[in-house]
Amino acid sequence: MFRFAAPFSALALCLSASAAQAGAFTDDLTKCIARSATENDQKTLVIWIFTAVSQHADARALANINPSQRETLTRQTAGLMQRLMTIDCRKETIAAIKYEGTDAIEAAFGALGEIAMTTLMNDPDVAKALAGLGPYLDMAKFEELGREAGGPAPKK
Repeated sequence: MFRFAAPFSALALCLSASAAQAGAFTDDLTKCIARSATENDQKTLVIWIFTAVSQHADARALANINPSQRETLTRQTAGLMQRLMTIDCRKETIAAIKYEGTDAIEAAFGALGEIAMTTLMNDPDVAKALAGLGPYLDMAKFEELGREAGGPAPKK
């Protein structure tokens, strides 16, 4: 079957756009942050990303998040980022900034965002909602696209 979750990983890739150019110190920071962030931390980050994205004019009416909830989530996420950089991964953060610049922080948190989004996408209810695209797609068009590209056609 054609993988419907793949297009949604674009959000995670956008979050970690600079990770591809990461050096050794950024890699160390990324590993430390990934290792130090708990499952609850990942959930907090995903929910905060959702609340931020829901502020887009086209999405705002669909999300029922009041200002107090938004502030609480923003404070929690700020505390999470602060803890990871200044306590859990302090040594790695200092080295990454010193030798590779502040882009290292963006790359490391982008990678954490990608991990958190992957976890979110693997939730059975989310996967079911994403698979809901299937009945509305004309698979023949995707098969044609695959043939034109010279690659394998999507599995039915």
